[in-house]
Amino acid sequence: FQSNQLRLWIHSWAYVLINAFHQHCLKKTSLAKATVGRIRLNLLKLGARIKISCRRIIIAIASACPYQDILSIANKRIKTIPNTG
Repeated sequence: FQSNQLRLWIHSWAYVLINAFHQHCLKKTSLAKATVGRIRLNLLKLGARIKISCRRIIIAIASACPYQDILSIANKRIKTIPNTG
């Protein structure tokens, strides 16, 4: 029972985070009316090369990615969200 409850909490928080990302970062894009499942499929399930250094994380996405423009818009908008922590 406890493992199922923990898994439900984790999935619920993931849904809340993706929904917040949708509301704040995907306005006026082709994914503005997309469901959480479609956002997950199109933006989160990408093949990318990740390089971690001491000061930054570099994510290299293939140049043939069909959602590069949306990802760059979302990245710019994510940087403008104030840190409340």
